Amino acid sequence: MAYRKLGRTNKHRRSMLANLTKEVINNGKIETTETRAKEVRKFVDKMISYGKDGSLVARRKALAFLHNDSRTVSKVFDELAPKYANRNGGYTRILKLSERRGDDALMVILELVEEDNK
Repeated sequence: MAYRKLGRTNKHRRSMLANLTKEVINNGKIETTETRAKEVRKFVDKMISYGKDGSLVARRKALAFLHNDSRTVSKVFDELAPKYANRNGGYTRILKLSERRGDDALMVILELVEEDNK
């Protein structure tokens, strides 16, 4: 699977992606660059898929990726997984904003999709 290096070392990149994933899960949305958002959405979708699985192995994988943040993992498994139980992927959306002043990086909002059809 191809991935973006984001100008970081491996440890820094994984830590940054884990932190951005935690922020999306806890706050529902984040404002970041388009490149980071496209990379983070893969991990947010994977964490929600782990939550839908609900097994102990899935919980441990989520804990390992999210730096043993049990509060965030509990939110995924107890709140988000039941919310998206009838949805097969596509748990996030990217809304484009304007360019960032200084380096013209395209800024976006990465947010969790609200489940409308019940």
